[in-house]
Order: sequence, then structure tokens, then C-alpha cells
Amino acid sequence: MAKSFWPGAVVLTLLAVLALFPSLFTGTDPDAADLNATLQPPSGAHWLGTDQNGRDLYARIVHGAGPSLLIGAGAVGLALVAGVLVGVAAAQLGRTVDQVLSRSLDVILSVPGLLLVFLVVAVLGPGGGPASVGLAVVSLPGFARVARAEVIRLRGAHYVEAAHGFGWSRAQVVLRHILPNALGPVMVLATVTLGAMIVAGSSLSFVGLGPQPPTAEWGAMLADSQEFLAVAWWPAAFPGAAITVAVLAVTVVGGHLQRRIERGRT
Repeated sequence: MAKSFWPGAVVLTLLAVLALFPSLFTGTDPDAADLNATLQPPSGAHWLGTDQNGRDLYARIVHGAGPSLLIGAGAVGLALVAGVLVGVAAAQLGRTVDQVLSRSLDVILSVPGLLLVFLVVAVLGPGGGPASVGLAVVSLPGFARVARAEVIRLRGAHYVEAAHGFGWSRAQVVLRHILPNALGPVMVLATVTLGAMIVAGSSLSFVGLGPQPPTAEWGAMLADSQEFLAVAWWPAAFPGAAITVAVLAVTVVGGHLQRRIERGRT
């Protein structure tokens, strides 16, 4: 298990550096078009070839890592924070609040996820931020339910009862004892969910609802390349490979963390 974890962790770290500091990996402008070099195959001048506008694919994939990964990471981050707050409130604020919040989560789950995302993006407008918000709304019930279950499990622990016995307030007990111990499974869920959110974010960009042109983004690059598949394979192959590698790395790391959490609880 550990043998597969370390390559995944290294790739994930590299992708994070790539997203944060793309200029370390290329000095080429990803938006610089050269109509005399359209759809050039991979070569010494253009390592991964060029697209239909003569833009360097390597530079666009490097600079596209940030927008492509940020949609998924932003969605997971928003869903995690909101889900933990909702889950803790449902578990700690009494039966009435629990029922109201649980039924609200059921309403979100009753709406098809794709339709809900489209609705959010329609209200907020296309772009990376609205796409993240839409995906976060879809993911929120899962995080809230995991957080709620963990808080309910932990509030009966001996050290929690002892803290109450020492006169600590409910808020102090939650912040100092329950929440830190409940975050493990939630963080594992965040890692596992991230891979799906990267794919979902690229899918939204593919249909034009993510970052808008000329921003380099892997899903949008795939959409732009589909008209030229018969004459050039590289504009589709390399962005697709980047998405696949990112999702595999996240899945491997998330699976490893999940197994460790499960072993620690048995």
C-alpha cells in the first residue's frame, strides 16, 4: 500500500507546485498565438506541440494546472468548512435543529447534482469561482453527514464527559476535544472527493461554464481540441493525460489515508 502512496504523494506535491508557481517550469506565454505554427506536432521547439491558434501546449498545460485544480480544491474547501459547521450544529444544538438541517440536506440530495450546479452557475455566471460554489453545494451533504456522525460518536467519549465535569462550556468542549478528533474522517473524505471534483470542474470547463477564454484550463483545452482530432491528436491527449494523472494521484493518496484511519479505529 505504501509503495503506491509515495509516488502519488510526489505527483500531488508536484502538481501543487505547478499550480502555484507555473513560471518555475516555463517562461513561455500560454496565450501567445502564432498563426504560422498552428497544430504543430511535439518537437524541440514545442515539447507538446501547439494548438489550433499556434499556442504552446506545454505552457498552456503548465499554466492551466492552477485554474484546473483550483476549481476542485475550492469546491472541496468550501464544502468541508460549510459541512463541518452544519454537521456540528446538527449534532450539538438539539433535536429540532438537527431535524431542520437534516431535511435541508435531504432537499439538496433530492436535486440531481448536475442540475444543481447548472442552476448555481446560471445565477452567478460562468467562471472558476461560480463553478467551485456549485460543486461545493453538491458536495456539502456528504461532509455534513460525516461531521455529524463523528460528533455524535465522540460526544460520549470519557474525556469529553470529563471536560464537562470540570465545568467547560459546550463550545469549549467542541472546539478543544470533539472537533479536532472529528476532522480525521472529514479530511479523508475531502481527499477522496477532490479527485471527483477535479473531473467535475474540467467537465464544466468543457461545456464553457468554467474559466473563460483565453485562460488556459485543461477541460477547456479538451473542448477546443475536439474539432481537430482527425488531424492532430496532441491537443486532446496531453490535457486529458494531465487530468488523469491528477485524479489518479489524489485517489491513491486519499485511499491510503482512508485505510490508515480505518485501521486506527479498529
